[in-house]
Amino acid sequence: MRSDQIPSSKPDEADRELLSRPATSLITARKKGTGVRAWLLLDSTGQAQTVEVGKHAIMRRTGLPARDLRILDPLLSYPSTVLGRERAIVINLEHIKAIITAQEVLLLNSKDPSVTPFVEELQKRLTFHFHATKAQERNGDDTNWKTVYDSQLLKSSTESPEEFPERSLLGRDHEEGRKTDGRQSVENRDGSKVLPFEFVALEACLEAACSCLEIEAKTLEQEAHPALDKLTSKISTLNLERVRQIKSRLVAITGRVQKVRDELEHLLDDDEDMAEMYLTEKLVNLENSTASSFSNGDEMEDDPPEMDDRYRTLTSTTRSAMSKHLDVEELEMLLEAYFVQVDGTLNKLSALREYVDDTEDYINIMLDDKQNHLLRMGVMLTTATLFISFFIVLAGVFGMNIEIELFKEDVKQGMPKFLWTVGGGAMGTVFLFVGAIAWYKHKRLLE
Repeated sequence: MRSDQIPSSKPDEADRELLSRPATSLITARKKGTGVRAWLLLDSTGQAQTVEVGKHAIMRRTGLPARDLRILDPLLSYPSTVLGRERAIVINLEHIKAIITAQEVLLLNSKDPSVTPFVEELQKRLTFHFHATKAQERNGDDTNWKTVYDSQLLKSSTESPEEFPERSLLGRDHEEGRKTDGRQSVENRDGSKVLPFEFVALEACLEAACSCLEIEAKTLEQEAHPALDKLTSKISTLNLERVRQIKSRLVAITGRVQKVRDELEHLLDDDEDMAEMYLTEKLVNLENSTASSFSNGDEMEDDPPEMDDRYRTLTSTTRSAMSKHLDVEELEMLLEAYFVQVDGTLNKLSALREYVDDTEDYINIMLDDKQNHLLRMGVMLTTATLFISFFIVLAGVFGMNIEIELFKEDVKQGMPKFLWTVGGGAMGTVFLFVGAIAWYKHKRLLE
């Protein structure tokens, strides 16, 4: 039986052996152009290791088709996506690009500085989850574990309060027991339980993505209000450019938040999609079915296609059983908590967008008012120019080189007539201008 083609009763050892192939095989894979990439593998104990494998090895390991792996391709632009498949959950949320199985997490861009805090937090949560479940499985006495767990969780929350502000659903007192339906869950005194492995990893991904969006939205809000207030007090090219940049960032962040919200809403509206994410339950059902086959005398053949057919048949049976009775309340509560968080972030951005729009309307009103003042001033200056032109015409007439009796008189005798002519023309011009302005206001052309 080949462990890289079929699930095994010990998937951790088989899959780790697949991803820990010698370097020579990796070099051969590169030569064949299989697209070898570095993945960060985190197992159920929280241990991390970097492995380099090709796309086909990941497909065999997780059971994902090639189109689902393209969603994680950093060279391609895909919207935020959370997909539940037969053996894995595909996560593409903001900077988080991961594949979650029932017992491990594969991260594609683990070297990204923005992903480093997420990796550290995820390791802590997986370690807590591992010790919590093991302590319950051994003797059901979690007194010592409870003390260590709570102290470590408190230390984790104090080290990075801004990066992961929400308390994980793992921070509870644990009691013994597994649910009879096969789901990996441990109940405590108040009836709460440890989430399955895949939900612990999924919660960490959702928390990292939602917290990242919330921090960006809060930062933008803190920058936007002073810039908008400064623009209303003084309209300048520099202030307008700052507001334009803030509005561009606001549109981009709003689109990202909206995509995450739509994806969570889509999952919450479809119980079958949520049921697909119960990987631990499906794995337990598969192991039980395999054990039943052995007890009935069935022999496991080494032919991979036949084993794949058996796995698909068992998975289809599990899906049919879950379809009849979809109990997805556990996952629904988890998704709903982060849906409320991202919806609150979207509401904050919507309020900020309305504030920006109101500021733009106020600026436009101010500009229109100034433009109206300029138009009124232009009308008054044009009217004044018109009547001054009448006076210029009068001066031009008297400035013509024509022989008339007025020019032949003595200076002393002609000066009074000159003054009456100039004064009368000026007064007439002023009178006509005032009359024109009064007529404009009477007709409400100047208000």
